[in-house]
Amino acid sequence: MARWKALPDELDPRVAEFVGQLRLLVDRSGLGVAAVADRTGYSRTSWERYLSAGLLAPKGAVVALAEVTGASPVHLATMWELAERAWSRSEMRHDTTMEAIRISRARAALGDPGALGAEPEDARPVGAGAGSGEGGARRKRGLVLLLVGVVGVLVGVGVWFTRGGGEEDVAGTPKKPVVSASPRQALPSGVKCAGASCAGKDPETMGCSGRLATTATSVTVGGALVEVRYSETCGAAWARVTRAGVGDRVEVSADGAGGASVKQRAVVGTDVNTYTPMVVVRGAGEARACVTLGSGETGCTG
Repeated sequence: MARWKALPDELDPRVAEFVGQLRLLVDRSGLGVAAVADRTGYSRTSWERYLSAGLLAPKGAVVALAEVTGASPVHLATMWELAERAWSRSEMRHDTTMEAIRISRARAALGDPGALGAEPEDARPVGAGAGSGEGGARRKRGLVLLLVGVVGVLVGVGVWFTRGGGEEDVAGTPKKPVVSASPRQALPSGVKCAGASCAGKDPETMGCSGRLATTATSVTVGGALVEVRYSETCGAAWARVTRAGVGDRVEVSADGAGGASVKQRAVVGTDVNTYTPMVVVRGAGEARACVTLGSGETGCTG
């Protein structure tokens, strides 16, 4: 597969095997990426990301590729499930590491000596010996404490002048310092919304699908599989249906403000693997997916 770029060395073996299988199917079919995109209903840009391991292909795209190339959808779906679990665990480890780093740095900035040197091992520079690490930690601790002390004095002086040297207001009540709100936590790379801003948006376009999404629950109705897909990062859920027929309808619903039900719908067209826009939820269990087949048969998750 000389046409493909080498996959990252740090990629989980199960994900690498899965992406390699997708590449093999594309090669054997004799189709280019543009043709695969046209026949599966997923964009060329998306397939380029799937085949380079920049984003884990959604199950709908995998099933569509199996149909286009004549591969076994059951076998490919099994490989996808293993890859998705590995991808999700990798993302969780990354999030945990970054959270630990943020907490450690915040504690250090507040002058907590115990926070220094408490960052995870994989977040520290590689190559420093034990002796140099201990000496560096002591020097770092001393420097940070000195800086914290200086900053504290400057802040205190600034507040004193700002408040008029600690004067009381007209009512005789000491003026209260203004506490600024914490900045909003940055979203992972590629994610474009979180919470209310995701309502009614396309989960793939907003970066909420792939490795950031899991199947909360599913049900098979006739020959169609309908799933509730949930992204904790985005705080949203959507419904996805695979093996559906043209004209079948899929819907996701969740309780909104005041207990009113919020719904998003999609109708299956030429792409037999279809998903709805997102609804905002606080947890995976709050969403429910339903499908109505052209035959009139209906079914819902949970």
